[in-house]
Amino acid sequence: MGQNWRRLWGVVLVLCLLSAAAGAAAVGPEQAGARVALADGNLTLAKMLTYALQDEYLARAEYRLIIQNFGSKRPFSNIIQAEEQHIAMLAPLLNQYGVPMPPDAFSLSAPDTFQAALQAGVKAEEENIAMYDLFLRQELPDPVRQVFTHLRDASYNHLGAFERNLGK
Repeated sequence: MGQNWRRLWGVVLVLCLLSAAAGAAAVGPEQAGARVALADGNLTLAKMLTYALQDEYLARAEYRLIIQNFGSKRPFSNIIQAEEQHIAMLAPLLNQYGVPMPPDAFSLSAPDTFQAALQAGVKAEEENIAMYDLFLRQELPDPVRQVFTHLRDASYNHLGAFERNLGK
């Protein structure tokens, strides 16, 4: 009887580990961040902080992939550093308000050309701005409002950089 219980618990443990791994599997940009936030009709502080961090994670992941495929070219080489700073600004807020850190695992495909990469950057920043504009219309604690405002304003700068490079 004891050996059967050990086997059963072994199977349960393996299933739990597989389930946890599946839960942490990479998701696409349509399943996290700004795209989900903009469709969410029931925003809470926890959701907004989670969506914001997911969107900054997504931008960083996308820009890393672009740099990997096209080299460390501007504006991506500059903006990816800003994304790191944005993540560093948001993470303490999640901790302060007791919001669990979302996974940082995304399934992305690289654009075919550098021009398409710039266009993807424009789209990502436009969605990011729209998300922060939506959040800023909500009731927020002052520290969160300040960070969201800063991040939205930074996205306007990133958008301008992508648009200028598209015009070259």
